Amino acid sequence: MTANAAPSRFTGTERYVATHDLNLAVNAALTLERPLLIKGEPGTGKTMLAEEVASALGRPLLQWHIKSTTKAHQGLYEYDAVSRLRDSQLGDEKVRDIRNYIVKGVLWQAFEADEPVVLLIDEVDKADIEFPNDLLRELDRMEFHVYETRETVVAKHRPLVIITSNNEKDLPDAFLRRCFFHYIQFPDRETLEKIVAVHFPNLKQELLAAALDAFLRMRDIPGLKKKPSTSELLDWLKLLLAEDIPPEALHSDDAEAVVPPLHGALLKNEQDIHLFERLLFMTRGRR
Repeated sequence: MTANAAPSRFTGTERYVATHDLNLAVNAALTLERPLLIKGEPGTGKTMLAEEVASALGRPLLQWHIKSTTKAHQGLYEYDAVSRLRDSQLGDEKVRDIRNYIVKGVLWQAFEADEPVVLLIDEVDKADIEFPNDLLRELDRMEFHVYETRETVVAKHRPLVIITSNNEKDLPDAFLRRCFFHYIQFPDRETLEKIVAVHFPNLKQELLAAALDAFLRMRDIPGLKKKPSTSELLDWLKLLLAEDIPPEALHSDDAEAVVPPLHGALLKNEQDIHLFERLLFMTRGRR
C-alpha cells in the first residue's frame, strides 16, 4: 500500500473507541460486500460509527436518516410531477426533458459516485415494516431502474452500507439474511473509561471514578423505562465540569442514598425519576 493510500480495513479511530468484535464486524461487511446491520441501545455510538469508518477508510459519507414517513423509493429518486406541471403551464422549455424533474436520492448518489462511499441508512426500524424489503433488490444487485427515463442506474463502486436500528420493531427475515449483523453491547467500565478519556482527556481520576460509580448504580436500578446511555454520560460529565461539581458531591458514606447533581441529564422521564426517588427513600428508611 502506498503512503497516501486509504486503509482497506477498519481498526477504530482516535475519536471512536471500537471493540475488537466491532472492528471484526466492519471488516466482515467489507469482505462479504454486504450491508452491516448495527443494533444497540440508543446513545451507544451507532451513527457515529459510520462517520468514523468513512473517515478511517478515506471514503465520502452519505447519510439517509429514516423517519416514520420515509419510503424506500425516496432513496432512489423522486419524480417532481408538480413542478413539471407548473412549468408546462408557464411554457417553460425544460418540460421537454423529464430528467429535469428527477431528484436523485442518496442511493443514486452513492451508485454514481466516482469512488467507493460509506452509505449510512440510519434508524431503519422507524419506517414501515415493508421498507427494508423494498430495498432488497437494489442492495443486492447494486442497480435500479428509472421508469420515467427508461434507464438503469448501475453502481460504479459497491458502497459500504451501514444500517442502524434501535430495535423498535423486528426486521424482515429476508432482509436480515442479506446483512452482516452486530449488536453493540453496552460498554463495560473499562471501555467507558476509554470513551470518556477521548472526550475529556484532562478529567481528574477521582471525579471520573465517582461519576462512573453513580452512573452505573443508576443503570442497575431495576424497572427503569430508559437506562442512561453513553452519550448521556458524556453530557452529564460536561455539566459536572461546567458547574465545577466536586467528586465528594457524587458519593457519601451512604453512597446509595445520594441524589447525583444534575441527574436530569441521565434520567429523561418522570416515571424513572419517581422510581429513583422512591428507591432512595426506601434505602434511607432501612438505615
